[in-house]
Amino acid sequence: MANIRLTKPTIAVLEALLSATDDAPAWGLSICRDADLGPGTVYPILDRLAERGWVTSMEETGPHPGRPARRFYELTGTGRLQATNSLEARAVRRFRLGLAGGAA
Repeated sequence: MANIRLTKPTIAVLEALLSATDDAPAWGLSICRDADLGPGTVYPILDRLAERGWVTSMEETGPHPGRPARRFYELTGTGRLQATNSLEARAVRRFRLGLAGGAA
């Protein structure tokens, strides 16, 4: 399983995916909103995460009158572990460099 380069946009997408719950699953435009990024940035990141096995997606099966079905995204078990470990390692590196506090 290949690591992911942790750019600011990728971090924001991973954080949105990590904060998703069964009651509030992550779907394309909700990730855009939560990450404060446009779809032209978010969807390529989701594609890269899926290619590396970090994320799976599924189309909405319930009723969705008046709009297209949503595509829900979820971290795999390995993806959740990799994302958590990568973000924690980054936080440790930033702390050691005196850059703690924020995703900058």
